[in-house]
Amino acid sequence: MNLAKTERPQELNAWLLLAALILVTLVLRFYRLGEWNLQATEIFTLRDSVKPQWHNPRPLGYLLNYYLIRPFLPLDEFGLRLMPAIFGVLAIPAVYLVGRRLFTVRAGLFAALLLTFSHLHVNYSQLARYWSLAFLLCAIYPYALYVAVRERNARALVLGLITGALAALAHPVSVLLLAGPALMLGTSLRREHITHLWSQQWAKLAAMLFVLIALVIAWRFVPLLQGWIAQHDRSPGGSQFLHQKMRQGAKQLFYLVGLVEGLTVPIALTAAAGIYIIWRERDKTLAMYLLSLALFPVAFMTLISVRTPVSQYYLVPVLPVFFLAAGAFLDRLFAVEWTLRPRWLLPVTILLIILSAGTPSLASEYMNGRRYDFRSMAHWLQPRMTSGDIVFSDQPMVLAHYLSGAQVRHLQSDTVSLARSMAVLQEGKDGDAIWIVAPGLGHKFRPNLKGGGLINWIYDKCRLRNTMGKGRVDFRQQYLQIYRCPRENVELAPSPSAPAQSG
Repeated sequence: MNLAKTERPQELNAWLLLAALILVTLVLRFYRLGEWNLQATEIFTLRDSVKPQWHNPRPLGYLLNYYLIRPFLPLDEFGLRLMPAIFGVLAIPAVYLVGRRLFTVRAGLFAALLLTFSHLHVNYSQLARYWSLAFLLCAIYPYALYVAVRERNARALVLGLITGALAALAHPVSVLLLAGPALMLGTSLRREHITHLWSQQWAKLAAMLFVLIALVIAWRFVPLLQGWIAQHDRSPGGSQFLHQKMRQGAKQLFYLVGLVEGLTVPIALTAAAGIYIIWRERDKTLAMYLLSLALFPVAFMTLISVRTPVSQYYLVPVLPVFFLAAGAFLDRLFAVEWTLRPRWLLPVTILLIILSAGTPSLASEYMNGRRYDFRSMAHWLQPRMTSGDIVFSDQPMVLAHYLSGAQVRHLQSDTVSLARSMAVLQEGKDGDAIWIVAPGLGHKFRPNLKGGGLINWIYDKCRLRNTMGKGRVDFRQQYLQIYRCPRENVELAPSPSAPAQSG
């Protein structure tokens, strides 16, 4: 009776703490949500939400915008980001409930706390794409399937299958989470285990279901991967961005470094330590399951990057593993009987160190939204253009969206297009020019103008007219520079047969 009385207040305190985290999350995800201009792939969200197509390989986010947002709100900067922000808020109770079920109530609260103040998750929640939705679903379905198999829980199986299917519709990369556990299971089963399992009716049904899911995944997603590679082979460098070429090896290294930097080094390290603690002290099977969820998608995408460009966003499905494992580490840290008094001083200090690592980036999210200010640049450029001007830009679709009535061409490191446009410009009238809108020199993960001799061409033929952006307190500086390149005044050389003019 006394035990029940003790547990009731603890349960109430846990839900009150979760409610407080959700309230903080609401503020962090919705603050300045509609103030930033659209960027890069958000333009595709606008296009596909206005006219969604079922054959799109990732239709779920677009359909939600079309049916839930469009009837009530315009699909502008705020309307397109409303659903991602909502999914970002829902991820907090989802991570808590999963952490609570797999570990302890305190581990779930710590995982939710780390996610609440994650600058990476704030960015996904304020991005008009499907990544916060993919994070939410991938924070549920693989763990629901684990509980279903471990406890033979039918409700968990239904939840896992439904959220797994939705995750695949949110983005195909979500299905990679299934491959790691499948390989782990296949390598750990021995012949006697297989014989014993096959004698049970539920195991036969599970095997048939697994084979069916594997066939559906192969039928649906292998052609998508082949099409993705073929598309980049047909038009290398044809995306929105000014690509930076890197050597193989260094490219893969920076891909992995980008994952750790986005999470922050303390969370990545505590997650690794958390999985080790789970393996040593709690449940080796669960530890190996978490490890397989993280390792296979990371290894697969890193390997694919050797063949074709892959985005850092494709690692979003593995991120819940890190927050859950880090929560388990903090739970164990606070359970240690420290001789130092007060007992909470050391673990709270370590927790604050972990949270402070992402503070500069979190604060910077509300300075510029981690976006280049193409909207302000378009407003500056519009009255200064003539009808014969030619505009080149990184993220050309974004600038064209805000620069009404102007065609914007894709700026590439190859200067051939610029040279051809300059030749065309010679046939125009005086005053016509090429305008180049390009990112200023940024961090190592962002392209610059050095490749292909682009910066030398600009310095030789153009003049810097303006720089726009707002400084951040982390290393991600996102300034746009605009150059004006006037038509060249080429004087015709005198004909060899013409007599020389005397002074």
